[in-house]
Amino acid sequence: MKAIVCHEYGPVSKLRHEDIPTPSPGDGEVLISAGAIGVNYPDGLLVQGLYQMKPETPFIPGMEAAGAIETVGPGVPQFKPGDRVVAMVDHGAYAQKVCAPANRVFALPDTMPFDDACALMCAWGTAHHALRQRARLQSGETLLVLGGAGSTGLAAISIGKAIGARVIAVASSEAKRAACLESGADIALPYEDLRDALKRETGGRGVDVAFDPVGGAAFEVAARAMARNGRLLVIGFASGEIPKLAANLVLLKESSVVGVFWGAFVNKEPETYARNNRELFDWHARGMIKTRIDERRPLADAADALQRILDRRAVGKTILIPQGA
Repeated sequence: MKAIVCHEYGPVSKLRHEDIPTPSPGDGEVLISAGAIGVNYPDGLLVQGLYQMKPETPFIPGMEAAGAIETVGPGVPQFKPGDRVVAMVDHGAYAQKVCAPANRVFALPDTMPFDDACALMCAWGTAHHALRQRARLQSGETLLVLGGAGSTGLAAISIGKAIGARVIAVASSEAKRAACLESGADIALPYEDLRDALKRETGGRGVDVAFDPVGGAAFEVAARAMARNGRLLVIGFASGEIPKLAANLVLLKESSVVGVFWGAFVNKEPETYARNNRELFDWHARGMIKTRIDERRPLADAADALQRILDRRAVGKTILIPQGA
């Protein structure tokens, strides 16, 4: 089978598209014939050696794959060959066939496309966990979403609206701001003069929840824009700059800074994670949320697709098509 292999940590351009043996599922595992593979910003960090974990090389990157089960290993009574599923793995998804632990595999409704299923995993899963468990966002609150046109940003906008929040999105270009509005944002702002714009749009009150996957200078603006009892969510650092926080801002605002590490959540709270997925799938079926697919590319184009995401040029979700790769 074809797969994308990382033989050594470094630029994504070093990834190789090559033939490898098809894996066999072990106890508690299934083998999935992938119909779609999700591409995520952390995948790019992983192959560069910049992510929180560093698998031993060589390894196959990728966290999301959706398709049909081909083979079921021992001890997996809940699935059978032919079942439509989506899987979350620590790595190994950039391949035509993906082995996954059955407890990280979710049955799909017949109406859900494989592309959408991948989109609802990492990016939407991160945003959902951030807003549900970490921020405890409530209907009627004001949500600020930085990096609004990225896959996690667009997910946060849509989930915020599903919960009933007023959403202020921030993005770097007119086209990206238009995408934020199309995803349901009430307002879309540029980064320029953001501090004054947030004062104006909130009547000086500030925002209840800030969702920040960007870091850098925008983090301080968000910290200064918090309402009393506000929650500032630290999602990631797409800007490449890990910001420092002036603790007096937290004191004066009586706000909270809350870390969001979705990977740890998935491993430590599997029942809550499964419940979150059920809510996302239900919202999708009811038309309350809608994914935005930015690109569909052959598996062989994985390096270029990853670089585009690292350069912050993607607007929404990137999907790799593995068959005929």
